[in-house]
Amino acid sequence: MKCYEVCTNTKNNCKNAECRQWIKLENHQNCTIIAASEGQMSLQDIGNILGVSRMRICQIEKKIIQKLNEFIAN
Repeated sequence: MKCYEVCTNTKNNCKNAECRQWIKLENHQNCTIIAASEGQMSLQDIGNILGVSRMRICQIEKKIIQKLNEFIAN
């Protein structure tokens, strides 16, 4: 069982700060996977979670879309 599944099932916050998915955000059980599974979020919401601006999230999103399009084209 994955650690985020354990946190979801037990309703406990993740304590494993070494995990790639860990983020200090107790209302999402300190887990980015749990946060993402809770539905759509605005760029501002995502920026608040990650501690960066809405504009930075927008830049990252555009870069990811560009890379996906390049991957599909090849």
